[in-house]
Amino acid sequence: MESTGNYELDHIMLTREAVRERVSEIAASISDEYRGEELIFTGVLKGAVIFMSDLVRSIDLSVDTRMDFIAVSSYGNEATSSGAVKLIKDMDTNIEGKNVIMVEDIMDTGLTLSYLREMLAARGPATFKTCVLLEKPDRKKIDSTMDYTGFAIPDKFVVGYGLDYAGKWRNLPDIWCVTKR
Repeated sequence: MESTGNYELDHIMLTREAVRERVSEIAASISDEYRGEELIFTGVLKGAVIFMSDLVRSIDLSVDTRMDFIAVSSYGNEATSSGAVKLIKDMDTNIEGKNVIMVEDIMDTGLTLSYLREMLAARGPATFKTCVLLEKPDRKKIDSTMDYTGFAIPDKFVVGYGLDYAGKWRNLPDIWCVTKR
């Protein structure tokens, strides 16, 4: 197996086909809800880029979509969140009075999403919803419900489809479990 530092790829948790199917289902739900309206997707860099790109491409053309990005850090080069959230890049778009869906790759403790939800909701969007590809219910420190969730997964370290370890493995089309060597 391929390895980086003290970690190596172990096995595929979610195949690219399963991910593609679930992204299409989420996109259909969002399309039904926002048909004929403008919708700003706000991706949390860098992990959500691939998920958000596939999601936006699957949205029905009757939804007027825009994209923006925000960047925070709570992991650094670690396998688990530090719990401290640091804003690295803010959005460029004024979201006051707009429909906004914040897109994140994974909800681990919920601290990052809670921080971003509070910060962005304070900017006065007409609607504000959250969409996460992966959720780890066993790791949640904050009682927070996502509006759209791809998969609930066990408390395993995962990479691929945008998720990384120290910047590596984001390009894997499947979602892999990673283990310590």
